[in-house]
Amino acid sequence: MTQHSFSFSDLTPDLLLDALNSIGIYAESGLLALNSYENRVYQFQAEDRARYVVKFYRPQRWSDAQIQEEHDFSHQLVEQEIPIAAPIKIDGQSLLHFQGHRFALFPSMGGRQFEVDNFDQLEGVGRFLGRIHRASQNSQFQHRPTIGLEEYLHQPRQILEQADFIPDHLKNAFFADLDCLINEIGQQWHTNWQSLRLHGDCHPGNILWRDGPLFVDLDDARNGPAVQDLWMLLNGERHDQIAQLDTILEGYSEFADFNHNELQLIEPLRGLRMVHYMAWLAKRWQDPAFPQAFPWFADHKYWEGQVLAFKEQIAALHEPPLQLMPQW
Repeated sequence: MTQHSFSFSDLTPDLLLDALNSIGIYAESGLLALNSYENRVYQFQAEDRARYVVKFYRPQRWSDAQIQEEHDFSHQLVEQEIPIAAPIKIDGQSLLHFQGHRFALFPSMGGRQFEVDNFDQLEGVGRFLGRIHRASQNSQFQHRPTIGLEEYLHQPRQILEQADFIPDHLKNAFFADLDCLINEIGQQWHTNWQSLRLHGDCHPGNILWRDGPLFVDLDDARNGPAVQDLWMLLNGERHDQIAQLDTILEGYSEFADFNHNELQLIEPLRGLRMVHYMAWLAKRWQDPAFPQAFPWFADHKYWEGQVLAFKEQIAALHEPPLQLMPQW
């Protein structure tokens, strides 16, 4: 992969406008860059007074077939009246091409920030996650991956070992604790779950609230256990998380059954995300947007903090998994 394609350096304002013009969309306002680092995403108003969002996909991350599966999944959910931001089809095609770039056009769908401590909203999110999972259980992604230890732990460890970020005086402690974390997760990981097509990155920042939830950014959609779309909505002390989980599942269970054995995967999944996130930053560091947005990643204090975070996550893995009170 060349520096040129990796860093989006040829994605100039003129090219952005030319790409939109090629599909008959003419921007009247400027292009407002939205908070996205993996791809390049812009909001604008067109001549027809409609507001749109255009997403340019990072080169060599997903194949065309993998992106198309994401689009097809979102359209299937929209057909079932599930509030998902789905790409617009232009002449029957949602995945668009221009001068070597792949992009998609979305309607701009505003909303308020989802309130994670609002239990009415939390139940509403759970209700629609149940609907998403019910709609997704009849087939699997054929081109997108399934959540597993290789992609989220073993490959990231190799990336971190080859990267030149970890201070020399911390390397022994860092990799010793990382290997301990990987070992603990490996012992607790199980595959006693039905694999579903997931949103994949269902954290509060990917949910807007209007009259109900609106789910955005299916870029990390993949196969996996249902709990992957639930655990990132939990926060606070253990009793807080139990109350939040109970509220989510109250709405969820109206539309889909939940396998409570998956609760054992919450802390392993948290560990997977922790390791994968560090490797993602290391892998993307050649993109100039990353040092600007995450300057702390190159600071010794960050890596000292990660050694402590590994120990804390190992301790969390030794705690009993979250368990809901039985319903009578």
